Amino acid sequence: MSDTVLDIRNLTVGLPTDADRPLAIDDVSLVLGRREILCIVGESGSGKSMLSRAIMGLLPPRVRAVHGEILFKDRNLLAATSEQVRLVRGREISMIFQEPMTALNPLMTIGAQIDEAIRIHTPMDAHSRANRVVEILASVHLPEPQIIRRSYPHQLSGGQRQRAMIAMALSLGPSILIADEPTTALDVTTQAQILGLIKEVQAARDMSVIFITHDFGVVADMADRVAVMQLGKVVETGSAHEVLGRARHPYTQSLVAAVPRMAPRPMKTGTQAPVILAANRVHKTYVTQSSIFRRNGRVVHAVKDASFSVRKGETLGLVGESGSGKSTLARCMCRLVRADSGEAMLDRIDIQALSRKQMRPMHKRVQMVFQDPYGSLNPRLTVADLIAEGPIVHGTSRQEALKKAYSLLELVGLDARAGGRFPHEFSGGQRQRIALARALAVEPEVLIADEPVSALDVSVQAQILKLLADTRDRLGLTMLFVTHDLRVASQVCDTVAVMRNGEIVESGATESVFTSPQHPYTVALMAAVPGQAWHREALAPGGGLRHDPR
Repeated sequence: MSDTVLDIRNLTVGLPTDADRPLAIDDVSLVLGRREILCIVGESGSGKSMLSRAIMGLLPPRVRAVHGEILFKDRNLLAATSEQVRLVRGREISMIFQEPMTALNPLMTIGAQIDEAIRIHTPMDAHSRANRVVEILASVHLPEPQIIRRSYPHQLSGGQRQRAMIAMALSLGPSILIADEPTTALDVTTQAQILGLIKEVQAARDMSVIFITHDFGVVADMADRVAVMQLGKVVETGSAHEVLGRARHPYTQSLVAAVPRMAPRPMKTGTQAPVILAANRVHKTYVTQSSIFRRNGRVVHAVKDASFSVRKGETLGLVGESGSGKSTLARCMCRLVRADSGEAMLDRIDIQALSRKQMRPMHKRVQMVFQDPYGSLNPRLTVADLIAEGPIVHGTSRQEALKKAYSLLELVGLDARAGGRFPHEFSGGQRQRIALARALAVEPEVLIADEPVSALDVSVQAQILKLLADTRDRLGLTMLFVTHDLRVASQVCDTVAVMRNGEIVESGATESVFTSPQHPYTVALMAAVPGQAWHREALAPGGGLRHDPR
C-alpha cells in the first residue's frame, strides 16, 4: 500500500519463562496509514505498550521478538542494527510515554533534554538549537517558553510535563508519533487540552499517530481506526465508526459496556435522612518550603471556607481538577489533616476539635480508601493481617478479626484463600478490593473514597464502582467520593460539590448539576469529558454510533 507508513506482520514477542504467559505479543498484524490516527485499546496486560516498545526497539531485558516483521520505509526494524534503529528512533518515529515524571530526567532542565535529541540527530549549532527549543515549546502552547526551557520537570504541572514530552517527541519532525496512555492520570480539562494538541500537531505536520488507551471515550474523540487487544492478540479491528457502534467481539463489547456514561443518578425522593457528615467553613493553608529555586515559601490556600453536608446513606461527590483541594478537604473530614479553621462534623461532633485520644474511637466510624492501594497497604503483612489490623486495634481478638478478614475478602469478590498472600501478588483492581475490605473491617458509618478508580482499566473500574455501590446499599454506608472524572461521579453520587482553587463553586443533586450546570467552571468541566457525542448516541433510542466522530 502506497499510503502505508508502518506495516506490522505476524509479530510475536516472547516473555521470560517465569512470566504469567509465554507471549506478550501473539501473531499481531497491523497497518498504519499515512496521516491516520490508529487507536490501540485494551486492558492492562493486553500487550499494547509492549507493541509500542517493539516498534521503538525498547523492549525490556529478557523480552524479545521471536517472529515477524515491523516494516518502516521498506526496512524491517527487527532485523536492523542497533545503530540503524537509533537513527530511526526519535527522528522518524517518536514516542510520548504515559508518566512524564519518570520519563523525564529530573536532573536536567526541559530545554536541555530537548536540546540533547536535536544535538544528537542534527548538525545545528547551539544558538540555532536554543531557538528551536523555544519554538517547539511555544508550538505545544506552553506559557513563557523561555522560562519553561530553564525549568526542571518537578517545577511543572502534570499537564505542562506532558506538553514538554510532546515537544520533545516533535522536536525532530517525526513521521510517526506513538502516544502511550498520555492522558490517563490527567483531569478532564487537561486531558481535553492534550488530546486537542495531539490532533492539532498531527494535522499540521501530516503525521501518523498510534494512540494507546483503555478509554473508549478518548477513542471516540481521536480515532480513525481502532485495534482491540486482549492477552497479546488483536481480537478486532475496524474504523472507529464500526468498532464503537457495532462491536463484534465479546471482549470489545464488554469494554464498551464498561465505559461510564454521562447518565446522572436520579434525585432521591421521600423522607430525608439526617445529616451525618458536614463541613462548616473548613479552611486549610500550606506554606511551601523555600529552596534554591524559590527564595521564600509561599502560602497556598488548599481549601477556602468549604461547606457541605451528606445525609445518612447518601453519596456526595467532590469533583474538580487536580489541585482543586478536594483530597485535602476529604482528609480534613476524617482528621488525617488538621484544618486551620472551621468544623468537620461527624454526627454532630466536630472531630477537628478532638484530642488525639478522643479521636481514636472516631476513626472506627469513618474510614478512607486511597487512590493508590499499593502505597497504602503494608507490603510486609499478609492480606488477612492487613484487614484484621483495624479490628484488633479497636479491641477485637486476633482470632475473631482474622475470621472477619476472610469473610470480608469474599464480600469484596476475592477468594478467602487470598488472605495468606502479600499485596504485591495482586493486580491493581484486586488491591483496591483489599483496601476496601480493610476499610470495612471496623464497620464504619462513613466511607471516604479518594480517587479509588482513577488508575484502573475501564472494566476493572466498572467492577469496583459496582462493588462500592453494592456495599453502600448492603451496609447502609454514607460515602464521600472524590474524583476528577465526571462520568464516574454521575454513576455513583447522589449529590455533587464542584471544587475550584479550594472553593466549592457549585453543589446540588447530581441530576440537577449535570443536566443544568450554573457555574462557568462546571460547564467547562462538562464540556471537557471525552466521547460525549458517542455517549449521547449510545444512550439514544436504538443505541450505536451513527456518525464518524471525526
